[in-house]
Order: sequence, then C-alpha cells, then structure tokens
Amino acid sequence: MSKPARQTLADQQHEPSNEPPAIPGQIVLVLQGGGALGAYQAGIYQALHDARVEPHWVIGTSIGAVNGAIIAGNPVERRLEQLERFWHGVARNTFPLADWLPALATWSRDLAIVTQGIPSFFTPRLQAWTSLQQRVGLDQAAFYSTTPLRETLASLVDFDLLNEKTMRLTVGAVNVRSGRMHYFSNRDMAMDASHVMASAAFPPGFPSVRIEGEPYWDGGIYSNTPLEAVLDDRPRRSSVIFAVQLWPSAGPEPESIWQVMSRQRDIQYSSRAQSHIERQRQLHRLRHVIRELEQYIPEPQRQSPQVRELLDWGCRTTMQVVELDAPGLDGDDLNRDIDFSSSGIERRWRAGFEDMTRVLQEAPWREPVDPMDGISIYRMGSTAG
Repeated sequence: MSKPARQTLADQQHEPSNEPPAIPGQIVLVLQGGGALGAYQAGIYQALHDARVEPHWVIGTSIGAVNGAIIAGNPVERRLEQLERFWHGVARNTFPLADWLPALATWSRDLAIVTQGIPSFFTPRLQAWTSLQQRVGLDQAAFYSTTPLRETLASLVDFDLLNEKTMRLTVGAVNVRSGRMHYFSNRDMAMDASHVMASAAFPPGFPSVRIEGEPYWDGGIYSNTPLEAVLDDRPRRSSVIFAVQLWPSAGPEPESIWQVMSRQRDIQYSSRAQSHIERQRQLHRLRHVIRELEQYIPEPQRQSPQVRELLDWGCRTTMQVVELDAPGLDGDDLNRDIDFSSSGIERRWRAGFEDMTRVLQEAPWREPVDPMDGISIYRMGSTAG
C-alpha cells in the first residue's frame, strides 16, 4: 500500500504557511467511532498538522480513541508518521478482479475480514462461532481477540509521554454492568492501552476490557459523538471544536432492504449528535443569561455565599463547533466500516485531508458568536464522493 494521503496528495498540496491560522481559544478534536471509516480522521489530522495547528485536546470513541491516542501519545514530529504506520498496518490488498467484478470483490473483501481478521488489530476466535450459548465469561464472550491491538498500541503510543499531559486525551467507554458512559482522561489519571481498548471494545465482535475490576465496552454503543465531554467540562474554556462525523445523520431515502439496513446504521451510530448540540445550546444560553443577570444584583447581595454559588453557574465562554461529515464514497455499502482495503483507506484519508484543508481556508470561527447564545455550529459538508 502506498502512503494513504501524504504521498498521493503530495503533488496537490501547497507549501505550508509560515504562520498557522489564528484559531481563538482551546482547539478540540472530537473523533467518532466507525472502524475503517476512521481513515478520514487521519486525513483531518494531516491537514491540521501540515497547517501547524495542533489540538490541545483530543476526545474519541472506538477508532476515534485509537487515532486520538496515537496523536496525543507522540511528539509533534512523530504523530503523522505513527498514524500512517497504524493505517498501513491494517490495510488489506484489494481483490485483483475488483475493476470488472466489483460485487465479488466487495464480498471477498468482507469475507476475508470476517474470517481472518486483521493481524495487527484483531484475530478470530474460531471456537466462538460454534459455542454461542456456552457461558465462557464476559472477558471471553466475543468473536475476536484484540490482543494484537494491545501490541500495536504499545508500539505506536508512548504512554509515558501521554501521561505527561502535553496534550489532553479523553476516551469514552460504557460500563457493561451499569450501562453508564464513562470518560477516561489523562488529566485525571494515568492512562494505558487498556483505556483505549475499552473504548474500542465493540460487542459482540470484541471482548470487554476491565479497568479497576469494572468491565467496559465501546463508548459508541452509548454515545458515538462524545461532544458532551467538552461542552460539559469544568472549568469551561472558550473553544473551537472540530467534530468529525463518520456516520451521516441525514441521508437520502433508501429504496431497498440493503439500503434500509445501511441507513439504519447511519442513524444509529450518528448517536444523537444533533440533539446533544441543541441541548448544549440551551444550557450555554442559560449560562450566559445568568452572567447577564449578575449586573442587576446589588453589590452587597452579589457577594453573599448563596448568590455567589448561583452566579457560578454563569460563564462568558464561547463554543464554536465545526462539524466535518465524512462523505459517502462510490462503492460504499452496509459493511463500509470494515472496508480496510488499501484503496478505501486512501480515499477516505484523502477526503479528510481535502475537507479539513477547505475548513482551514474558510475559517468559520472568524464569524461573530451571538453573545447571548455563546455557541455557534458550522456544518461543513464534504466535497468528496
């Protein structure tokens, strides 16, 4: 496989600017889960890196947690190189008859992933297919082993550097027993490969991962777009948030059962991103209303402990959310999240690079934010396809 986007796009890239674009406040990169679709996120990061824009905080679930750990767990000069190593390692050669037998090529590709796995990511547990009702315990109740992923993360992520907190990393996982979302962050604890793997433990394919005795699954089954992790953060900081969506919340009306199944997955895994944003818009407006009310309270009353406690709910921060939606590509189908073909990875990496380059040129964060809302949402549709 040739280098996903850095090589194939090299002739089309402009020389990096001497000065990175001015982006106000904290820069946050929010990465959804979506398996092979995560190559789009790598392209997003390449465009940021080439423009000399490095996030202060990366938040991810599933493949977004893997990409996020590689970014946050390496020095600036090695981040892109290590992302390329990961995606080279998971890329599979395409079926040689793909050009004139595309349906057979797709079937062959999917069958190879299902039956053989990916050596650097997951490998099949053959006995699982013949013992679906055997009580083997939660840690073994999965079709694949992710031991290779632990080894891959150990080779690509410097967890000692990660825990120096040069860049903040947060990964989302759901507690199997309580059903509650939990965010692990290097701001609050020392993180290792288990935290990343817990966020990527999508059942029943992958086994749960235990952290301090508690079992966790992929956070994407609860909330695949972990925007609330930054919007509910305390203390709040004004931020520009790049929310990278791998599954479109909107799409055309399906016309076949196969398309219905595909559209159902889109809706399921886009995971309430829009409702989260609308809820946060309402909450943020209330915070700004509280801030405005403060000026109408006489000074002596304003300093009382009870009033101060109430006023602490107010804030002056601004949140600018830039949504980048991964495009649907020709040949995409129900199983596009296991399209680890070299060509599929290259196309998605290229699309992410081109989309983020366009966003950096348009710089929507330069638009004024409504002072009462304190939050703006910019939806940037992809031009790839």
